[in-house]
Amino acid sequence: MLRSFLMLAAFFGFTGVALGAFAAHGLKERLSAEYLAIFHTGVLYQLIHALALLGVAVLATHIPGRLINFAGFSFAIGILLFSGSLYALTLTGISKLGIITPFGGLAFLFGWSMLGLAAWRLGSAP
Repeated sequence: MLRSFLMLAAFFGFTGVALGAFAAHGLKERLSAEYLAIFHTGVLYQLIHALALLGVAVLATHIPGRLINFAGFSFAIGILLFSGSLYALTLTGISKLGIITPFGGLAFLFGWSMLGLAAWRLGSAP
């Protein structure tokens, strides 16, 4: 899983920076201030969780079990659903796409919960 999580972290980090630059230089004149702020929220959460995936990749070598893997996959799914839906909403103007966003948020929360549970179990291991 180390390789997979590192590759996902690199991909989401790269695309997060690229999308942030695209928003700053290419979308500033095309989107309303409200939609630009929504797009930036997607970028922020993508970059935060790309770093979280990097952390999961490092921790996966030290913390055995499935919980850490669940955390990593949840972060990746969260990026796709949360950030992806915000990008799609702002670029297409289809507000109904916003219904997907909370599912991405739930995936983020699940990922952080799994990471916390993995850490808690690590502390109770003999």
